[in-house]
Amino acid sequence: MSFGGGRLQWPITSDLAALRAHVHAFGLRAGLGRQRAQDLVIVANEAATNVLDHGGGSGTLTALSDPAGVRLEVTDSSGTLSQAQLTPELARHPRRGVGLWLIRQLCDEVRLEIASGSARLHLYLRHRAPETV
Repeated sequence: MSFGGGRLQWPITSDLAALRAHVHAFGLRAGLGRQRAQDLVIVANEAATNVLDHGGGSGTLTALSDPAGVRLEVTDSSGTLSQAQLTPELARHPRRGVGLWLIRQLCDEVRLEIASGSARLHLYLRHRAPETV
């Protein structure tokens, strides 16, 4: 684990409880309110679970804070995450893709970058949750 200032770096392993605890503490230190810090934990857990269950089984979660919110970068060392997986139709597959659907609902920004055989999921949560209509 690496933590310094506005940055946390944590390996994605089967110990998701430790990852959640560190992400929650980071979110609170970064100025997120209690609910938004919980949203951050949910997003981090879902992204890490995706790496473990559908990716290469290992990766890294990096959290960065800025004055407006927190950015998560989740790296899957196998590079198996695709853009198609980020946009599943929940109605067609109600038991699959729920985690990625939830990530898209809670995050203000979701972007996927694939390069050099790995996939990096960029997630951003502003201090305030997005308003829904």
